[in-house]
Amino acid sequence: MNERADANTRPSRERELASLYATARSLTALGDVDDVLNSIVRHAHDLIGTDFTYLSLLGDDGVLGITASEGTISAAFRSAHIPPDTGLGGKVIQSRAAHWVDDYLAAGGLRHDPGFDALVGNEGLVALLGVPLLVRNRVIGALFAAHRSARAFRTDEIALLSAFADHAAVALDNARLYEASRSALAELRAAYRTIEEQVRVMERAQGVHEALTGLVLAGGEPQVVARELAEQMGGSIVVLDRGGDLLARGGAGGPCDEESGGASLTDVIGLARNTGRAITTTGADGLWHSAATIRAGDSLLGTVVWSQRQEPSAIDVRSLELATHVVGLLILKDDAAADAAERLSGELLTELIVAGPGASVTQRRRARSRGIDLDALNVVITVEAEGVPAGDLVRHLHALARQEAGLAGEHLGRATLIGFAADAEQFTRSVHQRLRAELGRPVLVLSERVTGHDWGRAFARATGCAQMVRHIGATDLAATTDRFALYALAFDVDRGHELDRFLADVIGPLLDYDAKRSTDLIGTLDAYFTNDGNLRRTADVLRVHLNTLLKRLDRVTSVLGHDWRAADDLPLRLAIRLERLRHAVRL
Repeated sequence: MNERADANTRPSRERELASLYATARSLTALGDVDDVLNSIVRHAHDLIGTDFTYLSLLGDDGVLGITASEGTISAAFRSAHIPPDTGLGGKVIQSRAAHWVDDYLAAGGLRHDPGFDALVGNEGLVALLGVPLLVRNRVIGALFAAHRSARAFRTDEIALLSAFADHAAVALDNARLYEASRSALAELRAAYRTIEEQVRVMERAQGVHEALTGLVLAGGEPQVVARELAEQMGGSIVVLDRGGDLLARGGAGGPCDEESGGASLTDVIGLARNTGRAITTTGADGLWHSAATIRAGDSLLGTVVWSQRQEPSAIDVRSLELATHVVGLLILKDDAAADAAERLSGELLTELIVAGPGASVTQRRRARSRGIDLDALNVVITVEAEGVPAGDLVRHLHALARQEAGLAGEHLGRATLIGFAADAEQFTRSVHQRLRAELGRPVLVLSERVTGHDWGRAFARATGCAQMVRHIGATDLAATTDRFALYALAFDVDRGHELDRFLADVIGPLLDYDAKRSTDLIGTLDAYFTNDGNLRRTADVLRVHLNTLLKRLDRVTSVLGHDWRAADDLPLRLAIRLERLRHAVRL
């Protein structure tokens, strides 16, 4: 992606998120159900930018009825009812997950209803995306975004509509609860004080949600949100990321892993993740622990854990669930920013390696915007670990790059880091130690010092050395290429002609003979020298008869034109070794 595309994408994403935050805040206000329904579809239509948007609620008989729409044309479509298990809506309800089709009428795998298909044709509906409306782990309906032309829906659009649907379901549920409270108040005067208290508690929940939303709109970080939530609700708040690592903490106390009444917080978090519902437990320590997952559609983003000394009410737990939606928006924003930053880092790294010595004015400006001084980047590191894809290694290197004001990315299938090191050997060892601890397995880390801003040459030497080192059997090592200076002819791109000349002088006839006759006299000599001239062991390794081996060795003598076994064989041994290493490094 080029710089202009990135510049256009970031403001677009920021506008979408800002619109989502503002919409979420407006939907938290208690109001009539009809008002909330109309507000949902209107905001969803503006947020996603499709041709039209509509919302369907699930009846007791399983029929989906369209209750609100924006941008539709047909009055019949706006009041349509879809039979159970029919169409894309039926699929969304059954799976409780987002689904889309690029052409509804032509989509296979859907149960079509002729009556509704006719309405679809009249309305001009073609591409359709649907996401479920979930309230307390129960599907109450679905929210749809439609186009009047065929198209695919992107992952970010699906995540955005799913996140909005979560807010919409909360707002709709709050509106229904509020209407139910008002009806009960009118019908049961005797219960007036109880209902009034319930409304105040609900307003408190709304206040918590509004306070958190305001923090996010103001650019608050997870730590700030955790502190505000703990202040609003009391007790302590712990926010964990998708991997279970601590992201933020607010309030006093609240251990993350100690046993509580026979069930550890790890168990409570596991139950919340498995069920998708807020889970509350208590233990011998007298603390009540509530855990609620942070989700965007089907994607797990993390968990919020609330610990306090009083049993939480249902509304308190509801407030915790509302808080997860706000924290989820913050995590989505941070993830999007991190993904963009890592992508830019990888692109700039590749440009520096490919473009040749030096850096352009544009590259320097892009680096400065990230707080990176290209003139200071004096070491290139390549990393590999058996069984670990390069992309996974790069994610670990990005964390290092951010700390060291460097660049990380994948180039030619290799995880690569360009950074600054006052001591290249010490820096290489520290990278190795950190990656080995994080991955829990052997890691091969090779580095090359950069001279004259020639990052491409340094990359070639580091990767060539890594291939050579792996060929000689090393799998867990941290070293600079200087450590293998003896083998430099095999991996130094600037000395390839020297290696060619040496090999031609010493074993050139053997190389030509093997190439023309598809023999392997070079391999025979390699096995012979590796086994210290022991004929029996060499024959076993090559899986040939001893007489066959003797004939091959005589053929080597004939091709070379001298009795190599009666002379100093050191040049021949070295040439054979370098030829095998060159083949492994593929210069």
